Amino acid sequence: MTIRMRIGTLIFLTVVALVGFAVSVSAVRAQIQPVAASTSEAAPIPATQIPADITAAINSPERPAADKALDAGRKPDQILAFYEIKPGMKVADIFAGGGYMTELFARVVGPSGKVYSQNGPFPEQFKKIEDQWNERLKEPALNNVVKVSKPFDAPDLLPVPPDSLDAVIIHLNYHDLVGFKMDRENVNAAVFKALKPGGIYGIVDHSAPSGTGAADTATIHRIDEDFLIKDVEKAGFRLYGASSALRHPEDDRTWIVFKHRGETDRFMLKFVKAPAVATGASGSGSGQ
Repeated sequence: MTIRMRIGTLIFLTVVALVGFAVSVSAVRAQIQPVAASTSEAAPIPATQIPADITAAINSPERPAADKALDAGRKPDQILAFYEIKPGMKVADIFAGGGYMTELFARVVGPSGKVYSQNGPFPEQFKKIEDQWNERLKEPALNNVVKVSKPFDAPDLLPVPPDSLDAVIIHLNYHDLVGFKMDRENVNAAVFKALKPGGIYGIVDHSAPSGTGAADTATIHRIDEDFLIKDVEKAGFRLYGASSALRHPEDDRTWIVFKHRGETDRFMLKFVKAPAVATGASGSGSGQ
């Protein structure tokens, strides 16, 4: 074999080795990274692509008129579709309030699914919301809902086996966990423990100006998106995606949200419990 042939063979073998190494690295990364590496916002889901189960749940004639009046601004079709809520799923609604989202989850997952609707203790000024929640859970369509009345620092916040839930959602209330200094570390750890590997942790909230952190959480009830992302990722979650469906660029992010219901700029984030973290050596489920 000539020297030129030997050099050519050596180059060929080197290239093959490098390709093999790249493939093996990609395979390893696929095991420890979210399916989608990009966190850029996806466009709103076209109406023709909203699953029929979601449309039927929203259009149910049994839903309260007060709920339906909120739909145009809250866009529950986008929320339910983006978080991939389907019949038969096990879902938790954390900080459920009066149960607007709880009812929609229950109607979508159906009798073969289960919804855990959680609220902490209600201060006296919010007893009306507690009454609304209790009355709602009496509806026949919500027989698949488990009422969870536990404070946010409860060690058994979600009464489910580890790795058993498909999705956990906090709708417009994560800022309150921060603003009212509730034990959100416990909440995030409980969610992480309860979710299946690859399960979805969805958070929708009102946008605060970038860089403000938690400054607006207890005043105008908004939260800095980057602050929230870092807060949740500390629990071991990985940001998987985001949607622009609830964006309102006309909102300068200084409005008090209660005076502009359905009109505020909101972010919609999808985190996942990464399988590699979920099976870590510590087995704590905290991702620490």
